[in-house]
Amino acid sequence: SQQGCDPFAQTQRSKLQHRRARINQQINKEMRMRAGAENLFRATSNHKVKETVALELSYVNSNLQLLKEELEELNSCMDVYQNDSESISVPMIPLGLKETKELDLLTPLKDLISEHYGEDGVLFEKEIKEFMELRQAMRTPSRNEAGLELLMEYYNQLYFLDNRFFPPSKNLGVFFHWYDSLTGVPSHQRALAFEKGSVLFNIGALHTQIGARQDRASLPGVNRAIDAFQKAAGAFNYLKENFSNAPSLDMSASSLNMLVRLMIAQVQECVFEKVTLLQAQSDFLTQLQLAQEAARVEDVYSLVHQTMTQAHVKDYVPFSWTTMVHVKSEHFKALSHYFAAIALCDCPVASDAELPEHEKAFIQFHVTMPEGPSLRVLLQDPEERRKLGKCAHLKKAIMKHEEAMRIHSLCKILRKMDILQEVLSFAHKRSLSKYSEIDHEEDFFETGDAPDIHPKTHQKPEIKSPNFSQVKVTDIFHRLGPLSVFSAKNKWYPVRRVHLMRGENGFGFTLRGDSPVLIAGVIPGGCAAAAGLKEGDYIISVNGKDCKWSKHAEVVQLLKSTGEEGVEIGVITLQGSEGPKTADKKAAVMSSGGGLMKNNKENSRKSLMNSKSASTLLVWNKKSKRSKNSTYSVPFTAVGDNEAMY
Repeated sequence: SQQGCDPFAQTQRSKLQHRRARINQQINKEMRMRAGAENLFRATSNHKVKETVALELSYVNSNLQLLKEELEELNSCMDVYQNDSESISVPMIPLGLKETKELDLLTPLKDLISEHYGEDGVLFEKEIKEFMELRQAMRTPSRNEAGLELLMEYYNQLYFLDNRFFPPSKNLGVFFHWYDSLTGVPSHQRALAFEKGSVLFNIGALHTQIGARQDRASLPGVNRAIDAFQKAAGAFNYLKENFSNAPSLDMSASSLNMLVRLMIAQVQECVFEKVTLLQAQSDFLTQLQLAQEAARVEDVYSLVHQTMTQAHVKDYVPFSWTTMVHVKSEHFKALSHYFAAIALCDCPVASDAELPEHEKAFIQFHVTMPEGPSLRVLLQDPEERRKLGKCAHLKKAIMKHEEAMRIHSLCKILRKMDILQEVLSFAHKRSLSKYSEIDHEEDFFETGDAPDIHPKTHQKPEIKSPNFSQVKVTDIFHRLGPLSVFSAKNKWYPVRRVHLMRGENGFGFTLRGDSPVLIAGVIPGGCAAAAGLKEGDYIISVNGKDCKWSKHAEVVQLLKSTGEEGVEIGVITLQGSEGPKTADKKAAVMSSGGGLMKNNKENSRKSLMNSKSASTLLVWNKKSKRSKNSTYSVPFTAVGDNEAMY
């Protein structure tokens, strides 16, 4: 069975996750005290009591503030998640995993199996424990592919749990508790959608940690980081599109929107690093490309910065994240102007053969054309190139480096991050030394502000949706029978045991389909009719042998091998579908409660069980929309040519 990480192995990351868990519990305690104090404050009319409670409230609130600051500092421990390579890479922002409380499903599931399925719940203790162990393991996934598979496996099992044990009209009576990843505030809900959404959030968060730990100084490392951040964006985006009314802030639409944008910006930054790794020569066109790639990174980071400073978001995004994003947008703006200066000042003037290509690239390079001479003159006159390169672009670069360093210095958490400090000051010094290297006495001409560089990238970031079908799972509770019949939303009458003798014309019924086999027709006056079998009954046992999963041919074989003493058949009839055509066609909506987290969109796009496949199933393939006659709506999978008289 799948294993999580050893939660007691004291890696840097697990120490961090332990501290998060401890702070989460303290926040939980303070919030309970605050709720109690607020209730008392509202309920009492005694002035003296009110004063005491108000004092206690202010104390609790300041405690909460301190705890949240401590959690924010933990959320900003980006260096723990970075790689250990010698080379300097700019740190990326990873997310901590959401914490959850243990969940005991033993009694509620045993009760439901007895009530709804009419089976002895005790006989399913092994399965229930297996499910609970899987849940326990997914609380501490390892920071690699195996950890992702563990979360995916659990997420896919929730599909079966939902269909087996969560009827549309009532809930299981258990609460799912999860802590907010950013604020540590606890939330709980009965809706399974909250559990699914939280696991999906952790899939995204784990991708961010995998992305942040890659050594981006090598091409394979940078490609892995791009892949991880694109998949993180996909998980957060899928969550935003398919789940609504989340009770915790980190899963609100505005928060997820910010996270998707942040991941896309981190992908774009990796793309820039990839271009720097791949560029072999330092010719004019390559430098222009680098400048435009850097401008593109600046563009996406300023969008993230705007998103993080919006009203709904700015109160709970760690200040260090907002600052880091702001620093990066200034830093990459500086780099775009630096590479523009290098292209103009360091690269040889175009030959007549190269000129058309250089002109074409340069026409689209600036957002607005620089003032002064025509393009052709500019590109062929070293003095004009130096004027634009050094006195406009390089000056602007130095100003922006200084701005990035100034913003960086305002955040005490970032000030402790040596790597970022090094990167910023290295870039700043490089621009300064380039400036003094291109020194000329006659640099007194007035130059206008350097025009902005047109952002352009050769690799657009993709949002990669989670591919749930890559982790195949077997329904842990498959012994309950095929989901097409034995699900939470179907109800059936208790099992009837019918003794059948074979007449001269056989048993007098027609059978159809597999798993379970359906009695498609009963011949009036035949043995089956006399024994009380009805059209629409499912055969679930023959002579005590369980046939819920049996194929058509297997059931026929069992019936044919009966002697003169006859055969005992166990059958069930679905309630409300005594005629097989009136199956329950309602979509499985998560929960009717308005305030609950819902994932009806997601439910309606799951590809539902084909009852012919035993129990290993592809799960939730987006493409197959449920049609009117899908295997889910019709309780038997009709196999026309398979129908025969027995």
